[in-house]
Amino acid sequence: MLNLLNIEGYRIKGNVHCYRQGDLLIAHDVNSGSLHLLDERTFNVLKAIEDLQEGKEKITLQRIIHVVAKAGKSTLTEEELSEIFEEMKELRKERTLFSEEAEVVTLNYPEKPIVKAICLHVAHDCNLRCEYCFAGTGSFGGSRTLMDLETGKKGIDFVLESSGHRDHCEVDFFGGEPLLNFGVVKALVEYGRKAGADQGKTIKFTLTTNGVLLNQEIQNYLEQEDISVVLSLDGRPEVHDRMRPYADGRGSYAKVTPLIKQFATKRPESSPYATGTYYYVRGTYTHFNLDFDRDVLHMADLGIKLISMEPVVAGPEDAYAFQEGDLDKIREAYDRLGEELLLRRAQDREFNFFHFNVALDQGPCLIKRLSGCGAGHEYVAISPEGDLYPCHQFVGQEAYKIGSLYDENPHQLKSEVVQDFRSANVYAKSTCQECWARFTCSGGCHAANVAFTQKLTEVYTLGCELQKKRLEVALYVKIKEIQQNHCPVTAVAKEVRC
Repeated sequence: MLNLLNIEGYRIKGNVHCYRQGDLLIAHDVNSGSLHLLDERTFNVLKAIEDLQEGKEKITLQRIIHVVAKAGKSTLTEEELSEIFEEMKELRKERTLFSEEAEVVTLNYPEKPIVKAICLHVAHDCNLRCEYCFAGTGSFGGSRTLMDLETGKKGIDFVLESSGHRDHCEVDFFGGEPLLNFGVVKALVEYGRKAGADQGKTIKFTLTTNGVLLNQEIQNYLEQEDISVVLSLDGRPEVHDRMRPYADGRGSYAKVTPLIKQFATKRPESSPYATGTYYYVRGTYTHFNLDFDRDVLHMADLGIKLISMEPVVAGPEDAYAFQEGDLDKIREAYDRLGEELLLRRAQDREFNFFHFNVALDQGPCLIKRLSGCGAGHEYVAISPEGDLYPCHQFVGQEAYKIGSLYDENPHQLKSEVVQDFRSANVYAKSTCQECWARFTCSGGCHAANVAFTQKLTEVYTLGCELQKKRLEVALYVKIKEIQQNHCPVTAVAKEVRC
């Protein structure tokens, strides 16, 4: 049967994802990026073909009809099935369904890494004691310390030189809590502006803060200097205060929330894709708030329009870590959040949820989608002492140290670690090669993979499941938006266009 569609040997499960979301039946053609709405019969046929192929069974009209009937779905005649196949053949010709798999590309990198972005750890100290903090409540497993100006300047010089031909570089002030070292932050922005201009380059600055010290003076400064800001808030007061207290155990919600709200009003036009000069508010959900959709909506009701809510990464010994049985509740929370987002948009009460942003006709090139964030060769983190690591989540892990600003040649990064990160792409991960979401998640977070599997090339499976669920809802929301714009979508397997 599949030879009628010219897809004999084609891996359907890994290349066409069929799923039910809300009131829609959706097929996502992985390689073309096309979306299709399906009627019940077409959906059942595609799932039957997938099941037969997975079971290595012969695929015939009669077998498809049998599988559909056995599953308790609607009955099909051979004539109806032939009509569906004709529809699918047309979409195959258009290369929007069963499109050819993307060719394996060689990810060629320059011998000397071109580092375009750095994460400056200006503070290995914090005024909060967040229970789930991967940074050991700010100290990253070492002593509590602040970066001095000399080291920060060396970091700026490092990225300006290591970025090679690139005209634009990025510097993220991070911690701990970077506002504990605000004087150095200001001096480094001034230094970076001048040093960049002298070399014909522009530096984009970002600062990540818990908001405790975000007073009017600092807010005005961040605005004046066009510094993008990531702010931390976990949602409802009881949720936030449980995980983000001061050192003495007091909750921080009452202090940070008015300051975050105040700052958010300064940037009403911030990009939902975190480009340009932006802000967004980032929360973390744990086993204790599996109904985290309520926390997202709480922030939206505060007037915060750009929101990200990340799953905690924690080991089984941690009480707040996800437990067996949590995944279904997490999926349900994403389902509810998608529906509420659509409802509020229809009521002109729109907010943006970072993980539901998806562009059908734009986005990173294939190489970027295969290789991910560039940690360890395009992006590095720098400790207060000037040590270099692949990213902020590896700081303090000696095995992953790739150099120092105080080496004789700081641009000579530890080649074996650089190569390990360059090689940790989708092609190196067997799980990813069979996954329909491979071009979206790029193999997942390196740090999470190492934390749970001790290997860069083995994936954190729970992270995979959450990523796939978020993408399913994101595509659903996108289709609903297109429908609300009154774009025509036929009932049977038709690409969504606008």
